[in-house]
Amino acid sequence: MTTQKKKEPIIIARDVHKWFGHFHALRGISMEVYPQEVIVIFGPSGSGKSTFIRTINRLEEHQKGQIIVDGIELTHDIRNIEAIRKETGMVFQQFNLFPHLTVMQNITLAPINVRKWDKAKAEAKAMELLKRVGIPEQANKYPGQLSGGQQQRVAIARALAMEPKIMLFDEPTSALDPEMIKEVLDVMVELAESGMTMLVVTHEMGFARAVADRMYFFDEGQIVESGTPEDIYNNPQEDRTKLFLSQILSH
Repeated sequence: MTTQKKKEPIIIARDVHKWFGHFHALRGISMEVYPQEVIVIFGPSGSGKSTFIRTINRLEEHQKGQIIVDGIELTHDIRNIEAIRKETGMVFQQFNLFPHLTVMQNITLAPINVRKWDKAKAEAKAMELLKRVGIPEQANKYPGQLSGGQQQRVAIARALAMEPKIMLFDEPTSALDPEMIKEVLDVMVELAESGMTMLVVTHEMGFARAVADRMYFFDEGQIVESGTPEDIYNNPQEDRTKLFLSQILSH
């Protein structure tokens, strides 16, 4: 996919560091993401991938460096954090749906409470999104009545209901049974093709090859290598990248 690069990046990370106690989880991450780009972040577990994308909407706090999202710098100012969270949808490995609420209630909760939409508008939007992710008939069920793949598609619809400018995905298929992975990836491919700016932490290399504009290989809290999918697959420069790719592509 070729992206018309607009002048201003929508996400800027400059020399971002994060510690958990003595553990240096992020060691100087710098990245610029332009509107409508799809960025795939991959690497071994514990390499800082999830920590990094969680710093973008302040689910984790970075201790050094700068993160600017849509022109707003992430600081301790709660107003900045709230403004960024309004524009940033997040989909987690575990679906994080409210089990006591129906699918419809899960999706309409934030638009009604945060965007101040009336119930009719929120429900119309929710139905439109449930159709988009292929499960409109599940609107009145509870999460526990759905398969994992269906729950993850509800989670994507819930994030999209806030009409975010950016979608963050933290290993969205890793908790799913193999036969459900494709139904979630299909929704993500459609989203990418519609022009959504996306940062995706994933091991799904077919997805990365199909839709990523750029890929970043993380290891030990650093970006070891980045490039287009073609660069990364066909001509990786770093030994660590080559080793990791050989391990995951041989499965």
